Amino acid sequence: MGKTLYTPSEKRAGRVIAVVLLAALYVLLFLLDNVLPQNSFTLMLIPVLKKGAIYSLICVSMNLLNGFTGLFSLGQAGFMLIGAYAYAIFSIPKAQHEAVYQYFHGGVIRFSIPEALQSVLGADLGAFLGAVICIIIAGLFAAGFAALIGIPVLRLKSDYLAIATLGFAEIIRAVFQWDGLGVVTNGSNLLRKYTSFSDIRVGSLRFTTVFPFLIATLCILLIVLLINSSYGRAFKAIRDDEIAAEAMGVNLFKHKMLSFVISSFFAGVGGALLAMYQTTIQAAAFKTAMTYEILLIVVIGGIGSISGSCIASFLFIACNEWWLRFLDSGSFLGVSVPFFRDGFRKVVFSVIIMVVVLFFSRGIMGDRELSFAGLIRRLKRKNTAAPAAADETGGDAS
Repeated sequence: MGKTLYTPSEKRAGRVIAVVLLAALYVLLFLLDNVLPQNSFTLMLIPVLKKGAIYSLICVSMNLLNGFTGLFSLGQAGFMLIGAYAYAIFSIPKAQHEAVYQYFHGGVIRFSIPEALQSVLGADLGAFLGAVICIIIAGLFAAGFAALIGIPVLRLKSDYLAIATLGFAEIIRAVFQWDGLGVVTNGSNLLRKYTSFSDIRVGSLRFTTVFPFLIATLCILLIVLLINSSYGRAFKAIRDDEIAAEAMGVNLFKHKMLSFVISSFFAGVGGALLAMYQTTIQAAAFKTAMTYEILLIVVIGGIGSISGSCIASFLFIACNEWWLRFLDSGSFLGVSVPFFRDGFRKVVFSVIIMVVVLFFSRGIMGDRELSFAGLIRRLKRKNTAAPAAADETGGDAS
């Protein structure tokens, strides 16, 4: 199907609605951080929102590679690991190095970017800018590794590419746990004490939930702009037919490498945000199952749909970590249910995923996007159809 064309007025109205809704979302997030009382509801809602925003970015970055370029890569967990470690290593305060790297004599990197900026710009602004710079560094490290391994692996196709990238992720996880690199990675021990979401504040105002949404929104917007550019059209041409794309003058290797590196950059940014969310990181946690989980979210949302990946991320995290928790409690509405025990939530969640995959074979959104311009057009059609129907039935006659 061809792309739906909207009039300039419909596009403008759609953008206005998107901006208003986004502004309302950030106001709500600010209220959650600073005004609304902390109760059982908000204590569950806030972590789901944070992790949902992080996973949205990671899933969109994977969709850029798998859905829009047609490269079946399974190395996302490895790039997230690189980003998480790069962020943590460069943001651990100097005074905490001995405690964190206690088995490696304080480590070899003994400076902190946020700490250095705090001494110049003040505690609040220094922590914010320091965290942003460390996040960018995390993305650059992940992109650098992607460029190195992309030279050999991007000449592979389909399942072979998936196996190669999966192997890379497993090798990276093993190397980061090796004590020979302990002075940098802390071996198999935890990295901690680095800047987290709770450190992002202005005076008494907290931005622990606003910050991950802000970074994720900016990154997803950049990916959307890329997809709608000439490079994005080249990515889609490669996905649809490599031979035809090459015949039209598209440099296959160059554009595959570009997509691979950019996807890895944003995966590294997502890994840094995940490190901030968890407050501690360890290489052992970045297993193959993490990549499969991200791929599952992409498939549920729709391969080739940015909005689908975002919607599926929040639904997946909410179901997995909040809405189905009562199934592990042993009771329902105060009534004891014997088979509601630890682990039953995972069983029900797996069944729900199977049902979604069976009845939505192309995902929730397929390859379509959530469009407010389309909503405006549908409303216009309803408004114009209503008077016409009234005229046909003599609706104005009293």
